[in-house]
Amino acid sequence: MKAVLNGVVIAEAPQADLLKIEGNWYFPPASVNADLLVASPTQYTCSWKGECQYFNIKDGETLLQDRAFSYPTPPPASFDRVGQDYSNYVAFWKEIQVSE
Repeated sequence: MKAVLNGVVIAEAPQADLLKIEGNWYFPPASVNADLLVASPTQYTCSWKGECQYFNIKDGETLLQDRAFSYPTPPPASFDRVGQDYSNYVAFWKEIQVSE
């Protein structure tokens, strides 16, 4: 599967390597082009996934605010709910097209 913004692939991995959590596809960290992500100061804490790290995405010279997110240190109890450790997996929002 691929996460694409305006023809640029931000992440790519076989679907078997991704996780679907609450309707969002999460890509393994190694499959994401980290050069296109910039850590955002936006803060959010999920009641069961813990503290979220948002990222802005580079689209040429523009930064798209909070279009990617990850849980760097989710509580181990949440691994049972998801089925595995999903630390640092990255999901995308808004304009990012995720498809096969």
